[in-house]
Amino acid sequence: MFKLIIRPFLFKFSPEKAHYLTAGILHFILLIPGFTWLFRKLYLVENEKLKVHKKGLSFPNPVGLAAGFDKNATLYKDFQHLGFGFIEVGTVTPLAQSGNPKPRLFRLPNDRALINRMGFNNDGVDAMVKQLENRPKNLIIGGNIGKNKVTPEESAHEDYLISFHKLYDSVDYFAVNVSSPNTPGLRNLQGKEPLRKLLSSIMDARKAKSVFKPILLKIAPDINDHQLSDVIEIILETGIDGIIATNTTISRDGLNSRSSEINAFGDGGLSGWPLKARATRIVKMVREKLTPEHLIIGCGGIETAEDALEKLDAGADLVQIYTGFIYEGPALVKRINQAIINR
Repeated sequence: MFKLIIRPFLFKFSPEKAHYLTAGILHFILLIPGFTWLFRKLYLVENEKLKVHKKGLSFPNPVGLAAGFDKNATLYKDFQHLGFGFIEVGTVTPLAQSGNPKPRLFRLPNDRALINRMGFNNDGVDAMVKQLENRPKNLIIGGNIGKNKVTPEESAHEDYLISFHKLYDSVDYFAVNVSSPNTPGLRNLQGKEPLRKLLSSIMDARKAKSVFKPILLKIAPDINDHQLSDVIEIILETGIDGIIATNTTISRDGLNSRSSEINAFGDGGLSGWPLKARATRIVKMVREKLTPEHLIIGCGGIETAEDALEKLDAGADLVQIYTGFIYEGPALVKRINQAIINR
């Protein structure tokens, strides 16, 4: 029904409008008595084979909703009924910001892809903390943190620390986002010295906390092997707990869409099927160089159960979906979990 009716209807709207329309419709439906039970019956898969225990967290299944979908932690209470094992909210910044001018989200149906240049639009960390006050206790939530656009690179670590401290009691793990292509200078933080400074400051801040929360680094798919080696060296040096591989790419290589269409959309991060092989390769390289204790989340180009299994076989402990969810609907979560059980 999703591909025949729901997706064609939603694709009549701009991607950003369709996003909020989807969220509104789902919220309304779940207010109707019995529909929460029905959605869980349709999409939730429970099995011992699906459980992942790592870094002090127990995931009911390894399929998560990637950051960017629930930027302000306003949707997770509804989306938990679609079978996800965890949900990552954000990216959030210390201060609210409107993001880049619209339009800033585009579909490439011929490539099963999206281009976005949202620019960390969010209501700020204080608003997110409030949204998470009454969160379900049985749902694992990650907090994806970034810097405000106006914050200079040399002060970036201060932004991350503000959100880290304010969110600490509200989320189960942190994703340090230094890899979005849509905030000027952000990817420069993946450089060896800026990254060492940033991660060291966050790890020092965690030492003062009484409760352990894992810290993961979200990296770009566009870094070369030498840069990746530097990143891994700093992960091992600072002792952070793992990696999310990967964010969106600035590459436009190998697309099926017309060049005129791609050029008209302009800059932004590309997500979806074209990213699959690159993201999987980075997952494999990261797993080979990190220890078995490190937590790795594979993200990028997952639109079938086989794509997810490929990430897991490459060394990921968990996977996240975003663009695949847009094109395939919530049944994708169920198909992945059933494929894991049936292996």
